[in-house]
Amino acid sequence: MSRVRKVSAGLCLAALLAGCGGDGGSGGASSGNTAVTPAPSPTPTVTAACSLRARQDWAAAQLREWYLFPETLPTSFDPGGATTLQAYVDTLTATARAQSKDRFFTYVTSIAEENAYYSSGSSAGYGVRLAVDPAAQRLFVSEAFEGAPALAAGIDRGTEILAIGTSAGDLRTVAALIQAGGSALTDAFGPPDAGVARVFRVRAPDGTQSDVTMAQRDYALLPVSSRYGIRIIEDGGRRVGYVNLRTFISTADQALRDGFAQFRAAGVTEVIVDLRYNGGGLVATAELFGDLLGGGRSTNDVFSYTTFRPEKAAENRTDYFAPQPQSIAATRIAFIGTGASASASELVINAFTPYLHTNAALIGTNTYGKPVGQIARDLTACDDRLRLVAFATQNAARQGAYYTGLAPVVEATCQASDDFAYPLGDVREASVRQALDFLAGRTCTPIGGARPSASAARTSDVAVRREALTPPRPTTIQRETPGAF
Repeated sequence: MSRVRKVSAGLCLAALLAGCGGDGGSGGASSGNTAVTPAPSPTPTVTAACSLRARQDWAAAQLREWYLFPETLPTSFDPGGATTLQAYVDTLTATARAQSKDRFFTYVTSIAEENAYYSSGSSAGYGVRLAVDPAAQRLFVSEAFEGAPALAAGIDRGTEILAIGTSAGDLRTVAALIQAGGSALTDAFGPPDAGVARVFRVRAPDGTQSDVTMAQRDYALLPVSSRYGIRIIEDGGRRVGYVNLRTFISTADQALRDGFAQFRAAGVTEVIVDLRYNGGGLVATAELFGDLLGGGRSTNDVFSYTTFRPEKAAENRTDYFAPQPQSIAATRIAFIGTGASASASELVINAFTPYLHTNAALIGTNTYGKPVGQIARDLTACDDRLRLVAFATQNAARQGAYYTGLAPVVEATCQASDDFAYPLGDVREASVRQALDFLAGRTCTPIGGARPSASAARTSDVAVRREALTPPRPTTIQRETPGAF
């Protein structure tokens, strides 16, 4: 049965409702059932139509028409001293940002770059996710991606990066780069272009130090890891499904279907959903994820409500559960989350609260807090895509507005650390172990309700403050996959 929608075809096709976030740790909105396919790369031309002022005027017009918080926009749209399109957009959204409603969720990106990411996970980089401990001035690999340079060089979760340089002769320590302030640490990795090479002094989890030279290259991110993305865990005579989703992109859909088919065949009804680093992405994939978990739900059960500003109420929609052939009827779900879990990740977690109540728990730390989504407005000739906050989401109980994260909203939480000593999906890893304890009915310490600050709301460990390393102007993959380099 197809999912019931109340969104006009015109908006789906023209605006391409797909979503991401801002400030490096957010995500999520979608084109519904409309597939996101790579468009031919536009060839920007510096003409009157692509002058800075023309692009600023275009962005202002989109915000006037679509922005979810029009009352926060300034009365004057004069660009003043803004020297870039992004700086101008940041100025227009400053009031909503001060109210924690739009923490850099509205931004400008490249049409070609974003289409490539959402359709296939394509990007250029070393293929790692990095977490920094500012207090201790240390930098760790929290995850390495299959098919990318870092994992091929033997660098994986738990590896510490000690120094970075363009050659062995000019290595700078991570501590020195952090002390230099600004973007010195992120700049040390070089621009995100294939062929850019750096030398890294690293310390493996066993204490061995070495110098490794890596060159960035193009790779396609696997949204569901081929090593640990799908597992069936035997725990005390119970079969527990484990699924780790890195990002909500369209290539995740079949991998999720295949994984849940395994769960269904094994009779799994208790699941660990690991979204600890998932910054969001396509709502269409989030809806499919919900359908696969919600095999026991009726097609009359609401998955989420999507609400635009009053003038755009015709675009509002209600999405219902639509069980799939691979769906399981999950009776207990342990969602692993951190400050890097945002948008589409939070949408899925929030959707199950009215149905499972205390049988669905947030494990780890509080989430980012992004109950809104963006639409895409394109200025194709200039390769400009404006992602602007245009709608809010709620679950079946009309619970939304969780700008301080989901910990105060969900009915059960368990505090746990992000344990780099073990691989993701390993039963010895602290968050996975706590998730298993929750599913087994054992007691735990609840998560505190306070959201980390906007600058620190990233991969946060309850014992050690770690943050997903994020450059001042993140790429699409860095927005949706916090910490990616």
